[in-house]
Amino acid sequence: MNKYLKYGLIGILCIGILYAIVYFLKQNSTPTQLYKTESLEKKDIVNKVIVTGKVIPEDEINIKPQISGIIDKIHLEEGAKVNAGDLIAVIKVVPNEQSLYQAQGRVRNAELALNNAKMEYDRNKTLYDKGVVSNQDYTNQKLTYEQAQQELKNARGDYQIIRRGSIGGSTAANTNIRATVSGTILEIPVKEGDQVIQSNNFNDGTTIATIADMTKMIFEGEVDEAEVGKLHLGMPLEINLGALEKDKFNAKLKFIAPKGVETEGAVQFKIEGDLVVSDSTYVRAGYSANASIVLEEKKDVLTLKEALLQFDKDTEQPYVEVETGENEFERKELELGVSDGIDVEIVSGLEEDAKIKVWNKLERKEDAEDE
Repeated sequence: MNKYLKYGLIGILCIGILYAIVYFLKQNSTPTQLYKTESLEKKDIVNKVIVTGKVIPEDEINIKPQISGIIDKIHLEEGAKVNAGDLIAVIKVVPNEQSLYQAQGRVRNAELALNNAKMEYDRNKTLYDKGVVSNQDYTNQKLTYEQAQQELKNARGDYQIIRRGSIGGSTAANTNIRATVSGTILEIPVKEGDQVIQSNNFNDGTTIATIADMTKMIFEGEVDEAEVGKLHLGMPLEINLGALEKDKFNAKLKFIAPKGVETEGAVQFKIEGDLVVSDSTYVRAGYSANASIVLEEKKDVLTLKEALLQFDKDTEQPYVEVETGENEFERKELELGVSDGIDVEIVSGLEEDAKIKVWNKLERKEDAEDE
Protein backbone atom coordinates (compact mmCIF):
# COMPACT_ATOMS: atom_id res chain seq x y z
CA MET A 1 0.00 0.00 0.00
CA ASN A 2 2.78 2.44 0.85
CA LYS A 3 4.47 1.47 -2.38
CA TYR A 4 1.46 2.50 -4.49
CA LEU A 5 1.11 5.76 -2.59
CA LYS A 6 4.75 6.54 -3.21
CA TYR A 7 4.42 5.93 -6.98
CA GLY A 8 1.27 8.04 -7.05
CA LEU A 9 2.98 11.01 -5.46
CA ILE A 10 5.91 10.70 -7.88
CA GLY A 11 3.46 10.68 -10.83
CA ILE A 12 1.66 13.80 -9.63
CA LEU A 13 5.00 15.56 -9.19
CA CYS A 14 6.08 14.67 -12.73
CA ILE A 15 2.81 15.94 -14.19
CA GLY A 16 3.29 19.25 -12.32
CA ILE A 17 6.81 19.62 -13.66
CA LEU A 18 5.66 18.95 -17.22
CA TYR A 19 2.86 21.52 -16.91
CA ALA A 20 5.32 24.13 -15.63
CA ILE A 21 7.69 23.45 -18.55
CA VAL A 22 4.85 23.79 -21.11
CA TYR A 23 3.63 27.02 -19.52
CA PHE A 24 7.16 28.50 -19.51
CA LEU A 25 7.72 27.61 -23.18
CA LYS A 26 4.37 29.10 -24.15
CA GLN A 27 5.16 32.31 -22.34
CA ASN A 28 8.52 32.63 -24.08
CA SER A 29 6.95 32.00 -27.49
CA THR A 30 4.39 34.84 -26.98
CA PRO A 31 5.60 38.35 -27.94
CA THR A 32 6.14 40.35 -24.79
CA GLN A 33 5.10 43.56 -26.50
CA LEU A 34 2.05 44.05 -28.74
CA TYR A 35 0.70 47.23 -30.35
CA LYS A 36 -2.70 48.26 -31.55
CA THR A 37 -3.11 49.58 -35.07
CA GLU A 38 -5.52 52.04 -36.62
CA SER A 39 -6.60 52.63 -40.19
CA LEU A 40 -6.83 55.80 -42.26
CA GLU A 41 -10.22 57.37 -42.96
CA LYS A 42 -11.67 59.55 -45.67
CA LYS A 43 -13.47 62.55 -44.24
CA ASP A 44 -13.84 66.33 -44.43
CA ILE A 45 -11.18 68.41 -42.68
CA VAL A 46 -11.98 71.93 -41.51
CA ASN A 47 -9.31 74.13 -39.96
CA LYS A 48 -11.02 76.94 -38.09
CA VAL A 49 -10.28 79.42 -35.34
CA ILE A 50 -12.67 80.25 -32.52
CA VAL A 51 -12.75 83.90 -31.46
CA THR A 52 -14.38 85.00 -28.21
CA GLY A 53 -16.00 88.39 -27.98
CA LYS A 54 -19.38 90.10 -27.68
CA VAL A 55 -22.20 91.50 -29.76
CA ILE A 56 -22.66 95.27 -29.66
CA PRO A 57 -24.59 97.86 -31.71
CA GLU A 58 -22.74 99.22 -34.71
CA ASP A 59 -23.31 102.80 -33.53
CA GLU A 60 -24.04 104.08 -30.04
CA ILE A 61 -25.03 107.75 -29.70
CA ASN A 62 -24.45 109.57 -26.42
CA ILE A 63 -26.99 112.31 -25.71
CA LYS A 64 -25.41 115.24 -23.86
CA PRO A 65 -26.93 118.54 -22.60
CA GLN A 66 -26.31 121.94 -24.15
CA ILE A 67 -26.46 123.61 -20.74
CA SER A 68 -25.39 122.76 -17.19
CA GLY A 69 -27.98 122.19 -14.51
CA ILE A 70 -29.87 119.57 -12.52
CA ILE A 71 -32.00 116.75 -13.92
CA ASP A 72 -35.56 117.83 -13.13
CA LYS A 73 -37.50 115.00 -14.79
CA ILE A 74 -36.71 111.80 -16.72
CA HIS A 75 -39.56 110.79 -19.04
CA LEU A 76 -38.28 107.48 -20.47
CA GLU A 77 -36.69 104.27 -19.20
CA GLU A 78 -33.86 102.08 -20.43
CA GLY A 79 -35.03 99.75 -23.18
CA ALA A 80 -37.61 102.17 -24.55
CA LYS A 81 -37.75 102.65 -28.32
CA VAL A 82 -37.55 106.27 -29.39
CA ASN A 83 -37.74 108.35 -32.53
CA ALA A 84 -35.58 111.36 -33.26
CA GLY A 85 -37.03 114.32 -31.35
CA ASP A 86 -38.67 112.34 -28.52
CA LEU A 87 -38.31 113.99 -25.09
CA ILE A 88 -36.01 112.06 -22.77
CA ALA A 89 -35.42 114.40 -19.83
CA VAL A 90 -35.77 117.99 -18.63
CA ILE A 91 -32.99 120.04 -17.05
CA LYS A 92 -33.53 122.75 -14.46
CA VAL A 93 -31.01 125.56 -14.78
CA VAL A 94 -29.20 126.57 -11.59
CA PRO A 95 -27.23 129.75 -12.45
CA ASN A 96 -23.84 130.53 -11.00
CA GLU A 97 -24.31 133.42 -8.55
CA GLN A 98 -21.11 135.20 -9.54
CA SER A 99 -21.84 134.94 -13.25
CA LEU A 100 -25.41 136.11 -12.67
CA TYR A 101 -24.21 139.13 -10.71
CA GLN A 102 -21.72 140.06 -13.41
CA ALA A 103 -24.40 139.73 -16.08
CA GLN A 104 -26.71 142.00 -14.11
CA GLY A 105 -23.94 144.60 -13.87
CA ARG A 106 -23.34 144.43 -17.60
CA VAL A 107 -27.04 145.03 -18.26
CA ARG A 108 -27.02 148.07 -15.95
CA ASN A 109 -23.91 149.51 -17.65
CA ALA A 110 -25.53 148.99 -21.05
CA GLU A 111 -28.65 150.79 -19.89
CA LEU A 112 -26.62 153.79 -18.68
CA ALA A 113 -24.65 153.89 -21.90
CA LEU A 114 -27.86 153.73 -23.91
CA ASN A 115 -29.47 156.58 -21.96
CA ASN A 116 -26.42 158.76 -22.53
CA ALA A 117 -26.28 157.87 -26.23
CA LYS A 118 -29.98 158.64 -26.59
CA MET A 119 -29.60 162.09 -25.07
CA GLU A 120 -26.69 162.88 -27.38
CA TYR A 121 -28.59 161.55 -30.34
CA ASP A 122 -31.71 163.60 -29.53
CA ARG A 123 -29.64 166.75 -29.07
CA ASN A 124 -27.73 166.22 -32.33
CA LYS A 125 -30.94 165.44 -34.21
CA THR A 126 -32.48 168.75 -33.10
CA LEU A 127 -29.38 170.64 -34.16
CA TYR A 128 -29.24 168.69 -37.43
CA ASP A 129 -32.85 169.58 -38.19
CA LYS A 130 -31.93 173.26 -37.66
CA GLY A 131 -28.90 172.92 -39.91
CA VAL A 132 -26.35 173.55 -37.17
CA VAL A 133 -24.74 170.07 -37.20
CA SER A 134 -23.26 168.48 -40.29
CA ASN A 135 -24.69 165.32 -41.77
CA GLN A 136 -21.50 163.37 -40.90
CA ASP A 137 -21.69 164.29 -37.20
CA TYR A 138 -25.36 163.37 -37.09
CA THR A 139 -24.72 160.02 -38.77
CA ASN A 140 -21.90 159.16 -36.34
CA GLN A 141 -24.08 159.97 -33.34
CA LYS A 142 -26.94 157.91 -34.73
CA LEU A 143 -24.55 154.95 -35.15
CA THR A 144 -23.38 155.30 -31.55
CA TYR A 145 -26.99 155.30 -30.35
CA GLU A 146 -27.85 152.16 -32.35
CA GLN A 147 -24.73 150.37 -31.09
CA ALA A 148 -25.75 151.18 -27.50
CA GLN A 149 -29.18 149.65 -28.20
CA GLN A 150 -27.58 146.48 -29.55
CA GLU A 151 -25.18 146.26 -26.60
CA LEU A 152 -28.10 146.41 -24.17
CA LYS A 153 -29.90 143.69 -26.13
CA ASN A 154 -26.79 141.48 -26.01
CA ALA A 155 -26.31 142.06 -22.27
CA ARG A 156 -29.93 141.16 -21.55
CA GLY A 157 -29.58 138.03 -23.72
CA ASP A 158 -26.49 136.88 -21.81
CA TYR A 159 -28.31 137.51 -18.55
CA GLN A 160 -31.25 135.36 -19.69
CA ILE A 161 -28.93 132.55 -20.79
CA ILE A 162 -27.21 132.48 -17.40
CA ARG A 163 -30.47 132.79 -15.49
CA ARG A 164 -32.78 130.53 -17.53
CA GLY A 165 -30.53 128.57 -19.85
CA SER A 166 -31.54 130.26 -23.10
CA ILE A 167 -33.08 133.39 -24.57
CA GLY A 168 -36.83 133.90 -24.71
CA GLY A 169 -38.78 131.21 -26.55
CA SER A 170 -35.74 128.96 -27.03
CA THR A 171 -35.62 128.03 -23.34
CA ALA A 172 -37.36 124.68 -23.87
CA ALA A 173 -35.00 123.81 -26.69
CA ASN A 174 -32.01 123.82 -24.35
CA THR A 175 -33.56 122.50 -21.16
CA ASN A 176 -35.47 119.68 -22.90
CA ILE A 177 -33.15 116.78 -23.71
CA ARG A 178 -34.41 115.02 -26.84
CA ALA A 179 -33.32 111.98 -28.85
CA THR A 180 -31.16 112.93 -31.81
CA VAL A 181 -31.62 109.55 -33.58
CA SER A 182 -34.17 106.75 -33.67
CA GLY A 183 -33.40 103.53 -31.84
CA THR A 184 -33.45 101.93 -28.39
CA ILE A 185 -32.29 103.55 -25.17
CA LEU A 186 -29.49 101.31 -23.92
CA GLU A 187 -28.60 103.27 -20.80
CA ILE A 188 -29.63 106.28 -18.77
CA PRO A 189 -26.68 106.74 -16.39
CA VAL A 190 -28.23 109.70 -14.51
CA LYS A 191 -31.22 110.05 -12.23
CA GLU A 192 -33.46 112.90 -11.20
CA GLY A 193 -31.57 115.37 -9.03
CA ASP A 194 -28.16 114.67 -10.57
CA GLN A 195 -26.09 117.63 -11.67
CA VAL A 196 -25.01 117.59 -15.30
CA ILE A 197 -22.40 119.53 -17.26
CA GLN A 198 -22.84 120.81 -20.79
CA SER A 199 -20.66 119.61 -23.64
CA ASN A 200 -18.10 122.17 -24.79
CA ASN A 201 -14.55 122.51 -26.11
CA PHE A 202 -13.04 121.74 -22.71
CA ASN A 203 -15.39 119.03 -21.42
CA ASP A 204 -17.16 116.07 -23.02
CA GLY A 205 -20.18 116.79 -20.87
CA THR A 206 -22.44 114.45 -18.90
CA THR A 207 -24.13 111.66 -20.83
CA ILE A 208 -27.88 111.77 -20.28
CA ALA A 209 -28.71 108.69 -22.38
CA THR A 210 -27.15 106.24 -24.86
CA ILE A 211 -29.19 105.32 -27.94
CA ALA A 212 -28.47 102.64 -30.55
CA ASP A 213 -30.16 100.98 -33.50
CA MET A 214 -30.52 97.37 -32.34
CA THR A 215 -31.17 96.12 -35.88
CA LYS A 216 -27.56 96.90 -36.84
CA MET A 217 -25.32 94.75 -34.65
CA ILE A 218 -21.68 93.75 -34.97
CA PHE A 219 -19.50 91.04 -33.45
CA GLU A 220 -16.39 92.38 -31.73
CA GLY A 221 -13.63 90.03 -30.63
CA GLU A 222 -9.88 89.56 -30.36
CA VAL A 223 -7.63 87.24 -32.38
CA ASP A 224 -4.20 86.01 -31.37
CA GLU A 225 -1.24 87.17 -33.45
CA ALA A 226 -0.61 83.58 -34.57
CA GLU A 227 -3.97 83.52 -36.37
CA VAL A 228 -4.49 87.12 -37.53
CA GLY A 229 -2.21 86.69 -40.55
CA LYS A 230 -4.57 84.04 -41.93
CA LEU A 231 -7.60 86.36 -41.90
CA HIS A 232 -8.82 88.67 -44.64
CA LEU A 233 -11.77 91.03 -45.01
CA GLY A 234 -14.99 89.44 -46.23
CA MET A 235 -14.42 86.04 -44.59
CA PRO A 236 -17.65 84.42 -43.34
CA LEU A 237 -18.18 84.09 -39.59
CA GLU A 238 -20.56 81.80 -37.75
CA ILE A 239 -21.66 83.42 -34.47
CA ASN A 240 -22.89 81.53 -31.41
CA LEU A 241 -24.37 83.58 -28.58
CA GLY A 242 -24.12 82.40 -25.00
CA ALA A 243 -27.66 83.56 -24.22
CA LEU A 244 -29.18 82.06 -27.39
CA GLU A 245 -27.56 78.64 -27.59
CA LYS A 246 -29.95 77.24 -30.21
CA ASP A 247 -29.54 80.11 -32.65
CA LYS A 248 -26.63 80.66 -35.00
CA PHE A 249 -25.95 83.90 -36.82
CA ASN A 250 -23.96 84.68 -39.92
CA ALA A 251 -21.57 87.59 -40.25
CA LYS A 252 -18.83 88.91 -42.51
CA LEU A 253 -15.44 90.08 -41.34
CA LYS A 254 -15.27 93.83 -41.99
CA PHE A 255 -12.40 95.07 -39.82
CA ILE A 256 -9.01 93.79 -38.63
CA ALA A 257 -7.07 96.10 -36.33
CA PRO A 258 -3.76 97.27 -37.79
CA LYS A 259 -2.26 97.38 -34.30
CA GLY A 260 -2.29 94.73 -31.60
CA VAL A 261 -2.68 95.13 -27.87
CA GLU A 262 -0.67 93.06 -25.40
CA THR A 263 -2.94 91.20 -22.97
CA GLU A 264 -1.41 88.94 -20.31
CA GLY A 265 1.73 88.45 -22.38
CA ALA A 266 -0.07 87.73 -25.67
CA VAL A 267 -0.68 90.22 -28.48
CA GLN A 268 -4.33 90.41 -29.49
CA PHE A 269 -5.87 92.09 -32.56
CA LYS A 270 -9.42 93.39 -32.55
CA ILE A 271 -11.75 92.22 -35.31
CA GLU A 272 -15.32 93.19 -36.22
CA GLY A 273 -18.00 91.53 -38.31
CA ASP A 274 -21.45 92.65 -39.45
CA LEU A 275 -24.08 90.45 -37.81
CA VAL A 276 -27.21 89.39 -39.72
CA VAL A 277 -30.12 89.50 -37.24
CA SER A 278 -33.61 88.30 -38.18
CA ASP A 279 -36.70 90.24 -37.17
CA SER A 280 -37.90 87.31 -35.03
CA THR A 281 -34.78 87.27 -32.84
CA TYR A 282 -34.04 89.97 -30.29
CA VAL A 283 -30.33 90.33 -29.61
CA ARG A 284 -29.34 92.45 -26.63
CA ALA A 285 -26.24 94.59 -26.59
CA GLY A 286 -23.32 93.01 -24.75
CA TYR A 287 -24.19 89.33 -25.28
CA SER A 288 -21.06 87.17 -25.04
CA ALA A 289 -20.38 85.36 -28.31
CA ASN A 290 -18.02 83.00 -30.10
CA ALA A 291 -17.18 83.42 -33.77
CA SER A 292 -16.06 80.45 -35.82
CA ILE A 293 -13.85 81.42 -38.78
CA VAL A 294 -12.96 78.75 -41.34
CA LEU A 295 -9.31 79.13 -42.39
CA GLU A 296 -8.98 76.01 -44.60
CA GLU A 297 -11.33 73.24 -45.66
CA LYS A 298 -10.82 69.97 -47.57
CA LYS A 299 -13.56 67.57 -48.67
CA ASP A 300 -13.30 63.76 -48.64
CA VAL A 301 -9.56 63.48 -48.12
CA LEU A 302 -7.41 60.73 -46.58
CA THR A 303 -6.94 61.53 -42.88
CA LEU A 304 -5.13 60.22 -39.82
CA LYS A 305 -5.42 61.07 -36.16
CA GLU A 306 -2.72 63.53 -35.13
CA ALA A 307 -2.06 61.51 -31.98
CA LEU A 308 -0.52 58.77 -34.14
CA LEU A 309 2.14 61.05 -35.62
CA GLN A 310 5.77 60.96 -34.53
CA PHE A 311 8.46 63.50 -35.36
CA ASP A 312 12.11 63.00 -36.14
CA LYS A 313 14.29 64.51 -33.41
CA ASP A 314 16.76 65.98 -35.89
CA THR A 315 14.66 67.02 -38.91
CA GLU A 316 11.26 67.30 -37.18
CA GLN A 317 9.86 65.47 -40.20
CA PRO A 318 6.54 63.72 -39.38
CA TYR A 319 6.39 59.95 -39.75
CA VAL A 320 4.41 56.90 -38.64
CA GLU A 321 5.15 53.21 -38.30
CA VAL A 322 3.18 50.95 -40.66
CA GLU A 323 2.47 47.31 -39.88
CA THR A 324 4.28 44.88 -42.21
CA GLY A 325 3.71 41.66 -40.23
CA GLU A 326 2.71 40.43 -36.79
CA ASN A 327 4.21 42.95 -34.38
CA GLU A 328 6.50 44.18 -37.16
CA PHE A 329 6.47 47.81 -38.34
CA GLU A 330 8.21 49.97 -40.92
CA ARG A 331 8.81 53.72 -40.70
CA LYS A 332 7.07 55.91 -43.31
CA GLU A 333 7.71 59.63 -43.68
CA LEU A 334 4.66 61.76 -44.46
CA GLU A 335 3.59 64.93 -46.21
CA LEU A 336 0.75 66.52 -44.25
CA GLY A 337 -2.00 68.92 -45.31
CA VAL A 338 -4.86 70.59 -43.45
CA SER A 339 -5.37 69.85 -39.76
CA ASP A 340 -8.27 70.55 -37.43
CA GLY A 341 -6.31 69.69 -34.28
CA ILE A 342 -7.67 66.14 -34.11
CA ASP A 343 -7.31 64.75 -37.62
CA VAL A 344 -4.76 65.70 -40.27
CA GLU A 345 -4.81 65.31 -44.05
CA ILE A 346 -2.29 62.81 -45.48
CA VAL A 347 -1.01 64.23 -48.76
CA SER A 348 1.54 61.48 -49.47
CA GLY A 349 3.48 58.69 -47.79
CA LEU A 350 0.71 56.19 -46.97
CA GLU A 351 -1.65 53.87 -48.80
CA GLU A 352 -5.33 53.93 -47.92
CA ASP A 353 -5.25 50.38 -46.45
CA ALA A 354 -2.17 50.99 -44.26
CA LYS A 355 -2.28 49.88 -40.61
CA ILE A 356 -0.72 52.54 -38.38
CA LYS A 357 1.02 51.67 -35.12
CA VAL A 358 -0.49 53.12 -31.94
CA TRP A 359 2.14 54.24 -29.48
CA ASN A 360 0.46 52.83 -26.37
CA LYS A 361 1.48 49.29 -25.44
CA LEU A 362 -1.08 46.49 -25.11
CA GLU A 363 -1.38 43.86 -22.44
CA ARG A 364 -0.20 40.28 -23.02
CA LYS A 365 -2.44 37.97 -25.01
CA GLU A 366 -3.19 35.83 -21.95
CA ASP A 367 -4.38 38.93 -20.01
CA ALA A 368 -6.57 39.96 -22.88
CA GLU A 369 -8.05 36.42 -23.11
CA ASP A 370 -8.78 36.40 -19.38
CA GLU A 371 -10.67 39.71 -19.72
